[in-house]
Amino acid sequence: MASLAEATSREDVAGRSLWADARRRFFRNKAAIFGMGLLIFVVAFALFGNWVAAWNNSDIDYNVMGDAAASGPSFANGHYFGADDLGRDLFARTVQGTQISLLVGVIGTLIAVSVGTVYGAISGYFGGRVDGIMMRLVDILLAIPYMFVLILLLVMYGRSIGMLFVGVGLISWLEMARIVRGQTLTLKNREYVEAARAIGVPAPTIIRRHILPNLVGVVVVFATLLVPLMILTESFISFLGLGVQEPQTSLGALISEGAGTMSYGTLWQLAFPLFFFVITLFGFYFVGDGLRDALDPKER
Repeated sequence: MASLAEATSREDVAGRSLWADARRRFFRNKAAIFGMGLLIFVVAFALFGNWVAAWNNSDIDYNVMGDAAASGPSFANGHYFGADDLGRDLFARTVQGTQISLLVGVIGTLIAVSVGTVYGAISGYFGGRVDGIMMRLVDILLAIPYMFVLILLLVMYGRSIGMLFVGVGLISWLEMARIVRGQTLTLKNREYVEAARAIGVPAPTIIRRHILPNLVGVVVVFATLLVPLMILTESFISFLGLGVQEPQTSLGALISEGAGTMSYGTLWQLAFPLFFFVITLFGFYFVGDGLRDALDPKER
């Protein structure tokens, strides 16, 4: 009987915890579940699409160029999404484009979140003159058009995919820093932080052990909403021809190529990359909105 009462008590405590409550609200959000399904589909396509592709991404069928070039979708010749003007399989190229767009979005977000979280936590915790100087620097950088900075970096240091990762990440941490700084200003006045400060715990340890763990919810929500912004940025850069370079491709580059051939009636060259681009963005936005609602204490 006692063990049953203890188990019931533990379940009640777990049911009242923030994360358990947030998880329950998230899975009740139909839009968030739909978005998660979209993301699972996109990630599965990116990871396993080459296993079912009949052609390699770099294949150009010169021997049957007249038949393969700009041919429409067909399971008979293995071009499930059709072929481009050079005879390359659009299915394989869409798989690679999805992979690179997801990598840019995820890696760029990791860089932006890491830099912005540390910067904002330090600024908010120390406050005073340190906070004033660090935030004025953020304000100055926010006044500079970030797209101009990204284009300048790619022109000056090369149009490589590595520079694209670094560029989109390093110009997107500013908003993260401001959000984390605001949360840190509230957290540093909590009793457990003041107690740690009173017993002589060093500031870096307080930030690492007490401030950053309590920022996880805010950081996760912002990161989820930042990934589609990164993908949009990369797509715009690739649309301009400054992003991923041949023979590699991205969804933005494929959309640019497809838009340029629409007048010739090759609609499939635009439709398939655009489809995966749109459902990727919708998936991240739906999941991000679901996480934001689930972690909102006002909804408890």
